[in-house]
Amino acid sequence: MHPGFRIGLKSLLWISCITLFSFSGAHAQDTFEYKDGDSTYVMQKYFMVFLMRGDKALELDSTQLADIQKGHLNHLSNLAKAGKICMAGPFDEDTDFRGIAIYTNVKDKEEVRMLAEADPAVKAGRLKVVVRPWWAAKGSKLP
Repeated sequence: MHPGFRIGLKSLLWISCITLFSFSGAHAQDTFEYKDGDSTYVMQKYFMVFLMRGDKALELDSTQLADIQKGHLNHLSNLAKAGKICMAGPFDEDTDFRGIAIYTNVKDKEEVRMLAEADPAVKAGRLKVVVRPWWAAKGSKLP
């Protein structure tokens, strides 16, 4: 996050309202400014892709899984090199939620879905994707 980026509950509700009502629709903007006193925050739309356990995940043998995993990691690496994802990784629990990838520098949700579904793990049925638009301060990062 940006240094000094603090959002109170009131501000968070305001941002949620702006997002839901001002920017919904097929041709929504990718950024907007939010002013809080003397601070201005530029909010940017990213896309969060939840990687879920696929329908064929339990049918694959260890050799198939190893090959699929190699292709999966290569796919994510290529997306990162192309600037299409800024962060990705697995969850640390054995649930149907397997991992997450945050997409940036993409045209729209359809492009994200196309890129995510090109993953060899998705094609093999080991994973499936759920795509959600997500707003964060532009340039946000983990410490």
